[in-house]
Amino acid sequence: MPRGSDNLWDIAVAEVQKKENLESQEDDGAEIWERSIFFMGNKQGGKTSIILRCLDRDEIPKPTLALEYTFGRRAKGHNTPKDVAHFWELGGGTSLLDLVGIPITTEKIRAFSIVLVLDLSRPNELWTTMERLLQVTRNHLEKTITELGKANSKLANEIKLKMCRTLPKEHPDRELIDPFPVPLVIIGSKYDIFQDFESEKRKIICKTLRFVSHYYGASLMFTSKSEPHMAKTRALINHLAFGLERSKSVSIDLNKPLFVPTGMDSLSHIGSPPVSDSDIGQLYARTPLELWKKAYDKIFPAANIGDLKDIKDPAKDPHYAEHEVDVMRAQKDQELEQYKRNASKSWKGMEFESHT
Repeated sequence: MPRGSDNLWDIAVAEVQKKENLESQEDDGAEIWERSIFFMGNKQGGKTSIILRCLDRDEIPKPTLALEYTFGRRAKGHNTPKDVAHFWELGGGTSLLDLVGIPITTEKIRAFSIVLVLDLSRPNELWTTMERLLQVTRNHLEKTITELGKANSKLANEIKLKMCRTLPKEHPDRELIDPFPVPLVIIGSKYDIFQDFESEKRKIICKTLRFVSHYYGASLMFTSKSEPHMAKTRALINHLAFGLERSKSVSIDLNKPLFVPTGMDSLSHIGSPPVSDSDIGQLYARTPLELWKKAYDKIFPAANIGDLKDIKDPAKDPHYAEHEVDVMRAQKDQELEQYKRNASKSWKGMEFESHT
């Protein structure tokens, strides 16, 4: 409260100093009030549904076109500022990878998380989708951290050290994993369909995703539209979005949805890749991740490349076809081409005045 003798200038100076102190505290590792979460994954894999349920919005999910943004707020207590969570969602599966870098900025990266939603009902697309999205995203994240380091080396080093602490020092796998640059959550969606797969197929998919998640220092969970499953999903997303306490329970029972928080698994518990010893000996791989990929591909060969063909222009994606709009678009395209041809002729025939 300002003192009675304070004039407006004194109060203004005090407010500026207060703001500067808060910013200084944030730079020193104080609590962050704004966080960003980037959702990506299979087409129609359930990303939008998860976001809407996490924000308690009773809306019918619509197909995501390109890159979409929304946000949520949450009050910590009475008369306190609300925390803000920025939700970004990449549509199109792996067809719009050029847009991955838009939400990844030096301003947001300190409080940035990735949620990769994989459709468990389509195991033949699972590895390809996961690999392409994580590779491109990782490249952007590492470039952004490098850029940040040029302006604020302390903050860049803080981000790197945070991910190095993904596993405790005493964890036996600490030197064998390759943590993602920012917190990563892998969600297996459509568990209601997946649970009807034959036991051996479920086992292979579970082991593979457990390995990938552990290797990247990620959390892993399976979910569906059922309320009990979605409640756990909401809790995990709220941990990323608002810093709420996360569950430390673990579920690796093949007959139940997997739930394995970061650092709660191990290579010894996961076991070897799901192929025979003789087959493993014939698989050439340079890294453990590549070995698991080749083992997984033997059982679930990657879907035909035509099924995953990139569509650079969403307007040409048959998924978003609308007859009236498409007819008008075709007409406008023809008019544009005609204009280009006419303009080209007029320029060629134009005589320019020369200055001597």
